[in-house]
Amino acid sequence: MSSAAPPPPAPPAPDDRMTGGGGPGGSADAWASGGLALGGTLMVVYGLFAVLQGIAAIADDEVYTSFGDYVFEFDLTAWGWIHLIVGVLVVAAGFGLFTGAAWARIVGAVVVGLALIANFMWLPYQPFWSIIMIVTGLFVLWSVFNYRSTRAV
Repeated sequence: MSSAAPPPPAPPAPDDRMTGGGGPGGSADAWASGGLALGGTLMVVYGLFAVLQGIAAIADDEVYTSFGDYVFEFDLTAWGWIHLIVGVLVVAAGFGLFTGAAWARIVGAVVVGLALIANFMWLPYQPFWSIIMIVTGLFVLWSVFNYRSTRAV
C-alpha cells in the first residue's frame, strides 16, 4: 500500500484565459478591445473627413494644388469621387466595428486598405494630411487584426 501524491497541476495551455499579462484574455486583450473601439471611432472621423475632402474636390477643382508631376496624377474631380466613395465605406465599416462583428472587421480592413492606397496616391496634393491618415490607418489595421473576441463561439 503505497499512497502516491497526486500529480501537480499542468501549466495552463496557451489558449486558456489568464487574468493578467500578455496572454489571451489579459491586458493585451484590453488594449486590443480599446484599440478596436478607438479604431472604429477613428474610422468614422476619417470617413467624414474624406467625404468633406471629396465634396471640396468635386465642387471646386481649385481647392487643391499639385506639387509637381507624379505618376499617379488624376483629375481632381476624379479624386473627389474616390475620396467620397471611400469615405462613405469607411464610415459604414467604422459603425460596424462598434458591434464587434467579424464581417465589420473584415470590411473595415479592406476599406482601410483602400483608404491607405488612396492616401498614398493623394500625397502630391496634401502631403501632411496624407501622412497623418496613413499612420492612423495603420493603427486601425493593427487594432482590427489584433482584436480577439472573449465571447464563446
